[in-house]
Amino acid sequence: MRYVSTRGRAPEAEFLSILRSGLAPDGGLYLPAHYPRVTAAELNAWRALDYAPLAAQILRRFATDIPIDELDALCQRTYNAATFGFGRADSNARAIAPLRWLAPGLALLELANGPTLAFKDIALQLVGGLFEYVLAGSGTRLNVLGATSGDTGSAAEYALRSRPGIRVFMLSPYRRMSEFQRAQMYSLADANIVNLAVDGTFDQCQDMVKAVFADRDFREQFQIGTVNSINWARIAAQVVYYFKGYFAATRDNTQRVSFAVPSGNFGQYPRRLDCEEHGVADCATGACHQ
Repeated sequence: MRYVSTRGRAPEAEFLSILRSGLAPDGGLYLPAHYPRVTAAELNAWRALDYAPLAAQILRRFATDIPIDELDALCQRTYNAATFGFGRADSNARAIAPLRWLAPGLALLELANGPTLAFKDIALQLVGGLFEYVLAGSGTRLNVLGATSGDTGSAAEYALRSRPGIRVFMLSPYRRMSEFQRAQMYSLADANIVNLAVDGTFDQCQDMVKAVFADRDFREQFQIGTVNSINWARIAAQVVYYFKGYFAATRDNTQRVSFAVPSGNFGQYPRRLDCEEHGVADCATGACHQ
């Protein structure tokens, strides 16, 4: 799998190369050069898998430069009941993202059972492991710079806390987050976590981060990476729970479902993987069929 810039002026790159950089050299976002296709036989085989091996099977199509045994081990370390066991008392922690039926034909996919009770835990716990994996292989360090209005900051810090070779600098708007979110972030005592409260709005925090990433020389000199949604690894990790939710909601692959995605600032990014037989996973939102 190769990745291209949305601005079309950067060379193609592999997954591990774009993992640390976030933005392409031309300032664009990295996207796959093509979208993986999923056969009916693969869908049938995936239906019986637990979350961690399912994640490995899907992510191997996006991260082809990671050996499958190492990717599988990384997913096993990430997606376990201990890390995602903060849901309701009757939730199945081993399912990672269990499906809860609310009424006939209506179900809730529980994505907020991780350590910070935000859906972003599912992707960022994996991104933390991926960062550690690539740094261990290169012997380098990474300074993660981000901006948050609450969820991203706490999820990123809990995913990256105490990981070797990584420091986190998280900007947040002063007194503009909930007490719960402030407590999550500001109570962390890990030496590699630095919280920066900005006297301003979240948009102003984000503008500062964007300005840093717009300066390519500065970004490369200080080895700055990101965990915000410009990082494709976050998007790829989120693809997994659409498959898991579909399998949990259906008996076989002839059935269709619709996903309703609540999203305050469009931070949830469904992506498509085509099914050669009937397009059951053609688009997580169903918009492509309109």
